Amino acid sequence: MGKIKNAFYRFMYGRYGNDKLNNTLLWCYAALVIVYMVVFLFVEENPYVYIAYLFLSWTLLGVVVYRSMSRNIQKRRGENERFVGFFKLMKNKHRDRKTHVYRKCPTCRAVLRLPKAKGKHSVVCPRCKNRFEVKG
Repeated sequence: MGKIKNAFYRFMYGRYGNDKLNNTLLWCYAALVIVYMVVFLFVEENPYVYIAYLFLSWTLLGVVVYRSMSRNIQKRRGENERFVGFFKLMKNKHRDRKTHVYRKCPTCRAVLRLPKAKGKHSVVCPRCKNRFEVKG
């Protein structure tokens, strides 16, 4: 068993491997397979739907394999950071919904967390120093 394990480690050296985005895509693939099995037990098989399902499922699995075997680590890490960052932002927006609002700077597109205030007020972006008006 040690030889196989070492051979796998040598093969994966310099490759990206697995991350949260890959895990999510794998769970989506598993859900797609389960939905397919349940739906096609009760529905008459349509060849077009079957072909679309096969294309979607194999494409999803291909993306997972491509991402995990990729040697472009920086690009895969960036994809994963955007994926994780999106859900972190949604979580923070939900947590702060009573006290703060989130707005994007029109110049640099940075997301700013601003305290809730009534009416119009002026905001300065900390990244690009652009001043813009925000409605509360």
